[in-house]
Amino acid sequence: MKQDRLDNVLHQMKEKNVPQLLISDPTTIFYLTDKWFHPGERLLVLVIREDGKHALVLNKLFPVNEDLGVDVVYVDDADNGIGILLDHLDTAKKIGVDKFWATHFFLDLMKQAGKSADDFVIGSDITDYVRARKTAEEVKLMQDAQKDNEIAMEKMKQLIPQKLTEMEMTKELAKVYDELGNTGFSFEPIIAYGANGADPHHVTDDSVVKEGDSIVVDIGAIKNNYASDMTRTFFYKSVSDKSRDVYETVLEANKRALAAIKPGVPFSEIDAAARDYITEKGYGKYFTHRTGHFIGIECHEAGDVSSANHDVVEPGMAFSIEPGIYLPGEVGVRIEDLVIATEDGYINLNDYPKELTIID
Repeated sequence: MKQDRLDNVLHQMKEKNVPQLLISDPTTIFYLTDKWFHPGERLLVLVIREDGKHALVLNKLFPVNEDLGVDVVYVDDADNGIGILLDHLDTAKKIGVDKFWATHFFLDLMKQAGKSADDFVIGSDITDYVRARKTAEEVKLMQDAQKDNEIAMEKMKQLIPQKLTEMEMTKELAKVYDELGNTGFSFEPIIAYGANGADPHHVTDDSVVKEGDSIVVDIGAIKNNYASDMTRTFFYKSVSDKSRDVYETVLEANKRALAAIKPGVPFSEIDAAARDYITEKGYGKYFTHRTGHFIGIECHEAGDVSSANHDVVEPGMAFSIEPGIYLPGEVGVRIEDLVIATEDGYINLNDYPKELTIID
């Protein structure tokens, strides 16, 4: 296992008085072991204990051929897997349970252990806390992933004059990522022309760009197990005065949110920096989502930049800043950067230009 990450988890377990932790989320297991498991519906649990008696319980269909620094316990489909898991738990003590663990496994554990809900807590708060604070190694991996994403963004921009459909653009994007050595999308890309961009989560279709359209390009991929993500909005051949005003408003909101980032500042205040400006400009009801989300191995990780999140910025936290304005039936504009908080501010992982760009 990655000892530094395990040590951080154990420290948080001690802080929160959780003596043992059941981790079933494959992403978090990868984070700790550097190995992916995809068990489907079968049992997979990494047991972390304060006394060091850690164990990985999994189906024998997924053999481990390397030393993970943890006892590996195999079960097969005919075994009482939960009963075997219980052999590696101290049922006299509180148990932290993964928020993603299948309910039928959890209920079976409660039944076989003779426990009530009061004997369990959500343990994912511990691993989410640790994963949110990126190490120097993770920062480098995220920087590398984002560099490729900027190359992909430039390629998308260059393709716009060819008047490909949104779907065709997405297919070309997949080729670019493959050529760069990325291993697939980190989320389903959003290529949205004109009024389609007024839907923040538009599903790419066969639309073709028209003069005056905004072009929302929200893309990301996976490189070396870390996600990239960014959004830029372009215009095709011309831009109306109204669309220009929308764009400049979003750009200024993006800059104001970035300027608010520093350790100790609540995420709700960063959200307000963008939202209050957009509201001041008369577009408040058209900014219909939070200002950002956390990111790392997954494109969307626990934590966000929203009015409801009063947690404060800490060094190492990685998140997006992506205000947007969406005028139904008219235009959509979103500008997204990825940042990592530092001791005195932040690193912006994006160098790609944000000024209004008209593509001929």
